[in-house]
Amino acid sequence: MQVAGFGGIKAMAQQERARRTRAAIVEAAAAEFSRRGYAAASVNTILEGSNATKGAMYFHFQSKEDLARAVLSAALDEYVVITERWNASTLHPFAVIRGIISDIAGGFQNNVIVRAEFRLIVEPEFYSEVQSGGGRVWGSAGYELARRAEEMGDLRPEFGAAKFIRVLAASLAGQRYMADLVSDSRDLRVMFEESLEVVLYAMASERWLEEWKVTGWEKSDSEIAESASDLPV
Repeated sequence: MQVAGFGGIKAMAQQERARRTRAAIVEAAAAEFSRRGYAAASVNTILEGSNATKGAMYFHFQSKEDLARAVLSAALDEYVVITERWNASTLHPFAVIRGIISDIAGGFQNNVIVRAEFRLIVEPEFYSEVQSGGGRVWGSAGYELARRAEEMGDLRPEFGAAKFIRVLAASLAGQRYMADLVSDSRDLRVMFEESLEVVLYAMASERWLEEWKVTGWEKSDSEIAESASDLPV
């Protein structure tokens, strides 16, 4: 029994090492893809960044494309986490959308997996991922929130939830591309909020807009906590 127990512990340790190696390779690949794109990405640079051997990489991934798809899958998980974080929010649907896109902007700035996904889906090899990737996850959540706003009378009926989210998503993608193109150093959260507000000025009801101009955005729990942490002790 003792031998079997030791063997089980050894197997668990090997599995954990394999998991960590795989995660390190995926993160190093994401860093390389986000910098250079898919076609120009170097497998040797990925190996150097992960401290893994070529044998270890090919144990987990059959090809560079397989590795890129692993990065896309990891990014999808990140988008699920972002959207699910807002599931229980009691804020107005527009404020929840603002929170989701703010978290996505934070992901672009701080999470190499999210940055890599955005770079990969514009590569010809991965065009199909646009329909099944992170954009679909947050877009579906955003559509449901916009539909709720429409039911509340806060989204003008001539536009509707689908058009609202489609135009917003296009604007956010444009902001992201332009930030890279012109090396804009502004906070991406601010830029994403600008896009949302422009779309709202065009599509939200007059009643909601008039109230929002007076009260501003409702604060989320995280914003309240952040404001409290800034107070002098």
